[in-house]
Amino acid sequence: MSEKTQAEILKEQLFATSDHASYTCDDAEIAQADAFCEDYKKFLDICKTEREAAAYVKALAEKEGYKPFDPKASYKAGDKVYSDIHSKALILCTFGTESLEKGAKIVASHIDSPRLDLKPNPLYEDSELALFKTHYYGGIKKYQWTAIPLALHGVIYRKDGSCVTVSLGEDEGDPQFVVTDLLPHLDKKQANRPLDEAIAGEDLNILVGSRPFGKDKGSEMVKLNIMKLLNEKYGIVEADFLSAELEMVPAFKARDIGFDRSLIGSYGHDDRVCAYPSVMAAFAAAAPKYTSVTVITDKEEVGSDGNTGLHSAFLKHFIADIAATQGLNGRDVLRASECLSADVNAGFDPTYPSVHDKLNAARLNKGIVVTKYTGSRGKSSTNDANAEFMAKIRSLFDGEKVAWQTGELGKVDEGGGGTVAKYVANLGVEVVDVGVPVLSMHAPFEIVAKLDVYMAFKGFKAFLEQ
Repeated sequence: MSEKTQAEILKEQLFATSDHASYTCDDAEIAQADAFCEDYKKFLDICKTEREAAAYVKALAEKEGYKPFDPKASYKAGDKVYSDIHSKALILCTFGTESLEKGAKIVASHIDSPRLDLKPNPLYEDSELALFKTHYYGGIKKYQWTAIPLALHGVIYRKDGSCVTVSLGEDEGDPQFVVTDLLPHLDKKQANRPLDEAIAGEDLNILVGSRPFGKDKGSEMVKLNIMKLLNEKYGIVEADFLSAELEMVPAFKARDIGFDRSLIGSYGHDDRVCAYPSVMAAFAAAAPKYTSVTVITDKEEVGSDGNTGLHSAFLKHFIADIAATQGLNGRDVLRASECLSADVNAGFDPTYPSVHDKLNAARLNKGIVVTKYTGSRGKSSTNDANAEFMAKIRSLFDGEKVAWQTGELGKVDEGGGGTVAKYVANLGVEVVDVGVPVLSMHAPFEIVAKLDVYMAFKGFKAFLEQ
């Protein structure tokens, strides 16, 4: 082999590089990544709503020895506690060997995803078809939700306070549901509309039945038959929809994508692809130096508002409560803390290159994305991580051989987006976004790379164990 030229040596020393993660991983680590993702796919199939994800993680945490947090108790290094926030968000905490005076290491992700929520009065009959009215949740391309199989998930609280859990459309033999669309022979007006207006929000109606009750004739016989079936299966009456949270989600299962099986296609990667690795990292970092706090939160897709979103005070209150167990003030702990806001970034798609700045676009299979800032246009509504913290994260990931890259969410004036980072930063915490690049983000079927998922786990674990 010929010796390297001076230019080649200088390039290695001076240029920033970002290689395909498979070049930096040996065969054993690639096999570990594939195995890790098999469990991740199971998680995706089981946890299609924020309630399901929170319940699943809570059950796993209890098996790992986590106990409900008691603000009146005292805790020592290694003790593991959790806080359940209205069954839709969860905090896992492992107390470190260092005092909380030196801060906590926080990883925060979200477990809600775009979907179709049923309206409070959803069921109606028209032209002897029964349908559900919906109100879409989060940023979706409405046309993507037509003519695909949907499943019904959620909870119904009856007037007496008893609860019914619903999951229908996932198992073999279950009925499924669908939003219908126009045939191309009759869609001239629809086809001439702008893409974002082709399907109206009020047209996202779910077809749920077509057979009337018995042989009786009269109005709303198909609706009556559907209510009879729901009453028999779940013991509900129509008024119980008023105290229900029912979500229509894609009925697709997580699947390997590509001849080489290097990718995963699924509903809900945003942001369960960060939530799952962060939880597994919390379990793996069993004896941290600094107290670790892993948050999976709700409502990010609609602005993080509400009492289960990170715009609320639940994280601040939890930090204050654990600080009090050591005689400390919560705000002092927060000011000494650091956080990885674990959320996805847009992966570069060669079919649509014009929306990206190629020099600053995340690529699949190049590891997790460190996103200094999100926001839109003039960095509106974002946390912008400072240089000192960026340098610390760079050094940490390089030292732990975590494949990573940087990225922005598209060209400056193309659009943009936000994460929970700014809400944690508002508490005085050092924060930077770190997550997995995704193709077809917010679609009913999103794409990620297995190596990137594993690098998220590896990076979060390194952060919690530093």
